[in-house]
Amino acid sequence: MSILNLLYNPSKRVIGNLEKKVAEINSLEEKIKKLSDEELKAKTEEFKEKIKRSFADAQDDIEKQTQILDEITPEAFAVLREAMRRVWGERHFDVQIIGGLVLNQGKIAEMKTGEGKTIVAALALYLNALTGKGVHLVTVNDYLSKHQGEGMGEVFNFLGLTVGVIQSNQESYKFVKKTDYKHYSDCDGSNLELCSRKEAYAADITYGTNNEFGFDYLRDNMAPSVEQCVQRTLNFAIVDEVDSILIDEARTPLIISAPAEESGSMYAQFASLVPRLKNEVDYIVDEKDRAATLTDQGIKEMEKMLHVDNIYAVGGLAMVHHLEQALKAQTLFKRDRDYVVRDGEILIVDEFTGRLMIGRRFSEGLHQAIEAKENVEVKQESQTLATISFQNLFRLYKKLAGMTGTAVTEAEEFFKIYELDVVEIPTNKPVVRKDFPDQIYKTEEAKFDAVVASVKEMNDNGQPILIGTVSVAKNEVLSKKLKQAGVKHEVLNAKQHDREAKIIAKAGLLGAVTVATNMAGRGTDIRLGDGVRELGGLHVLGTERHEARRIDNQLRGRAGRQGDHGSSQFFVSMEDDLMRIFGGERLKNLMNSLGLPDDMPIENKLISRSIESAQRRVEGYNFDTRKHLVEYDDVMNKHREVIYKKRRAILELDSNSVILNEVKNPDNDERSFATAQDDTKNLKAEILDILDEEITNIFGLYVDDEAKITAELRTILGDIDLSKLDDDAVKELAHELYHSREAKLTPEVMRTVEKMVYLRTIDMLWIEHLTTMDELRTGIGLQGYGQKDPLVEYKQAAFRMFEGLLKSIESNVVRTIFKVEVSINQPAPIANIAKAEYTKPDADQIGGFQEEQAIRNEEHETRNVEQKMMAESKNLDQGVTTRVIEKGKTVYDRMKESAASGPVSQVKNTKKVGRNDPCPCGSGKKYKKCHGR
Repeated sequence: MSILNLLYNPSKRVIGNLEKKVAEINSLEEKIKKLSDEELKAKTEEFKEKIKRSFADAQDDIEKQTQILDEITPEAFAVLREAMRRVWGERHFDVQIIGGLVLNQGKIAEMKTGEGKTIVAALALYLNALTGKGVHLVTVNDYLSKHQGEGMGEVFNFLGLTVGVIQSNQESYKFVKKTDYKHYSDCDGSNLELCSRKEAYAADITYGTNNEFGFDYLRDNMAPSVEQCVQRTLNFAIVDEVDSILIDEARTPLIISAPAEESGSMYAQFASLVPRLKNEVDYIVDEKDRAATLTDQGIKEMEKMLHVDNIYAVGGLAMVHHLEQALKAQTLFKRDRDYVVRDGEILIVDEFTGRLMIGRRFSEGLHQAIEAKENVEVKQESQTLATISFQNLFRLYKKLAGMTGTAVTEAEEFFKIYELDVVEIPTNKPVVRKDFPDQIYKTEEAKFDAVVASVKEMNDNGQPILIGTVSVAKNEVLSKKLKQAGVKHEVLNAKQHDREAKIIAKAGLLGAVTVATNMAGRGTDIRLGDGVRELGGLHVLGTERHEARRIDNQLRGRAGRQGDHGSSQFFVSMEDDLMRIFGGERLKNLMNSLGLPDDMPIENKLISRSIESAQRRVEGYNFDTRKHLVEYDDVMNKHREVIYKKRRAILELDSNSVILNEVKNPDNDERSFATAQDDTKNLKAEILDILDEEITNIFGLYVDDEAKITAELRTILGDIDLSKLDDDAVKELAHELYHSREAKLTPEVMRTVEKMVYLRTIDMLWIEHLTTMDELRTGIGLQGYGQKDPLVEYKQAAFRMFEGLLKSIESNVVRTIFKVEVSINQPAPIANIAKAEYTKPDADQIGGFQEEQAIRNEEHETRNVEQKMMAESKNLDQGVTTRVIEKGKTVYDRMKESAASGPVSQVKNTKKVGRNDPCPCGSGKKYKKCHGR
């Protein structure tokens, strides 16, 4: 039987293999205890030096480097365990050592509530930080990252490692020992000192939220210089509450955006019209798929209200879009469930934690539609500048691990998408919590009445009770009923999130009753007060089953921590969302046929299995949705990797580098900026067609025929017969033209110009590509009606679009580089130049959801160069300002004018009609073919 158990429980096999290493770590304990504090701290430098020497030999051999870390693991873990004992008086149990080993292997450790995940993570963090490459501990909120960063910073600082903490308000901290605490829970931030973002990331260990690690990654890939980049290479990360971040928020792309067009009055118009439509007549709501669709009757009714014959013809896509968003806002998104209204703002409520998602907004106009529905100010829409999903963000790390109390039910998804195995870590003490069978009622009203009666009975005995609800609205309904029954209680939901810590701290005291949303199920430990154990410990009462079993398990896990007594029970009704949407009607009819009164609960295995079956179906459905999304997002991720790699290569070139020779394409072939510039086929056609438009577009020259070529170009060309140029001659000509420009501008100025032009071009075209890809994805599903696989069609179309993007980048850079005008300014005080060149944008965050997918947005922290007609850059040492002009005189003519007039503060673009511009007469012909003859 034990063999079969091992075969069907992979966690036991993993743990069995690790027990020898645990024994080895334990054997070193007495030896390490004999070391003085200084000798213990010196072990860190000893480990670092050994790793440095070994890694130098291993180079990029990841397998060899892993082997080196494995060799020092026993002693390193023993050192960290001893440091933890000396600093906080806590010694790691053997099961916690196993948890640390699992994390170091790049796996997910499932550990029950109260088993000490924070100090378990410290083991793997310390070991991997010894490499000097930086490690990240990812938390779900700022409070945890700051509290854990300071608490564990005490231990890491004791061992000579540095610790940084990043926060969502752009504040960053480093650990600096100033205050002695008696206990880990006493940490109040006194040992955290403000520092730069870059310094926080330069620390050996950095604590922060998933949002901030993601936003900083995107910001770095929009930075105008290397100095403004803050992150190092993404080396190793441990994700706390890994199921929340990698599963619940997997459909949550992070987005950095800038203001787009102003919102129109149509949001308010449709917000007033949609409520007049009738459900099941004018529109149909599918709660399972979270979709609302107009019927033919509904379209006719809306056209009648708008006084139009055909809404699709009259208003176009814009009017239809506003109508669809207004319908979603009215039918699918409920106040005090999906969002709350506070101080004239719509604040999104996280469905998994119940917390407010400050600074985040629904996307695609949905947030504006909800604002119009609730009659608050309709805010401006936004344009995406950069985006990445959590799925792709965390797959960028060379090694990834995670920990949570509930992961086994999602083990398949963790492995298929992230290649992460889940290992169940045994508890240090047996779990003695009693989980009672569900109480099932026919109606929600009867269920709530039964909850109140049960709570009152237990409360009279003094037993503390934690009541879990699924929404703010139901939280408040139950609170009202408890007040009417005379039960004193605390309410914890998104509206009281600032009091969360204080409320939870008292939830385990004698006689306490706490009514909470899912906020109480994450990142908190409820300690029992005096005399509570004798009463049976904390009792958890769930008022509804969640779609995911692990959310229910998280709520149960609030009771019975570390071997404490406790109990749990769920009260369910056939009118609950889960049962109503996924088969509850059939069971409700069965209860009616049996003649059961509303207030009579049933405990039936068939119904209990039905509930679990519904949860499994929902979990499977959500998994398929996330898998489907990642298949599409992987396409965009490949594009992102190529563009960001290309951009970083340009960014990291020093002032002496020559982009002409050194910037390689991402596919690592031998094409450089030079060969992209002189792509033989295209450039030859452009030069040979000198009488047509390309010579104008590339070199900024305005000529009517070959005889009128400017003297500068003729000097280079000599007596060459353009019609007989071969490929090599074309390349040579392009280089001559380029080096002629460089000689006039000086190499230093040319390097600045090259970087600015290349970065500006990439950023501008990448933003356009993001919009185009989003539009492609929105409509690609229609391919299914033509018996085509939408994903295959999407990949093919995306490939063609990306090829076009790369060609456009190279082409635009070449065309622009020959039209850059440079004026040499007298050096001005840095403050004045900065003031003139840059305007600090609004720091407010803009966020959103893509339909059901949360999108977190922030205002871009540098100027939005993509929306300007001219790109700007500055060189404070030389006082150089460069501007890109689209049309006008030749570059050489402008340089002569600049030289003749001396240093200038600004160069204006005196635009004339170009030969290839539309003729001003309005004929629609090019100027050269019309009045330019």
